Amino acid sequence: MANVSVYNMDGQQVGSIDLNDAVFGVEVNEHLLHKARVTTLANSRQGTKKQKTRSEVRGGGKKPWRQKGTGNARQGSIRAPQWKGGGVVFAAVPRDFTLEMNKKEKRAALKSALTNCVKDNNLVVLDELKLNEIKTKNFKKVLDNLKLDKSLVVLEGLDKNVVLSARNIEEVKTSTVNELNVYDVLKYEKVLITKNAVKNIEEVYK
Repeated sequence: MANVSVYNMDGQQVGSIDLNDAVFGVEVNEHLLHKARVTTLANSRQGTKKQKTRSEVRGGGKKPWRQKGTGNARQGSIRAPQWKGGGVVFAAVPRDFTLEMNKKEKRAALKSALTNCVKDNNLVVLDELKLNEIKTKNFKKVLDNLKLDKSLVVLEGLDKNVVLSARNIEEVKTSTVNELNVYDVLKYEKVLITKNAVKNIEEVYK
């Protein structure tokens, strides 16, 4: 069972916490980590790209010149692909890039990502994260006290003051336990998580 230090908002160590091995100490499955990352990126694609084929481009109904006798190459339409303003040969059409992962795979992948965080000493536990007002400067001070830059901040629940104070800081993202995903855990250098959020994750994913 891993034991990590707990810090306060001033960056001082105020205790420690034992992490449940069923969540933070599993065998890392690199295949599922890769699959979860690819799935997240694929599902974020809109797939709304559209180009017109020769049958969809306006005009071109009339043959530009007669078949024989002009000295020109035969042409059937001025909207054929070789003409300027013509249709596209292999036109892009709207498509769905959605990929699926079943529930067990998602849970196992997230556990692997969190385990990796602990092994690499990238998990920072905070006793609590409370801001009295929406002020980016105050949140940045907390990060500076903990010597964090590119970080994922995981909260027990939605905290408007924290979320709005953090959103203007480059390379910092806030997330609740319910929104936590493998892609974000792998993307950011550090995961800053509150003590209560750790307990919630252990209850949900144990």
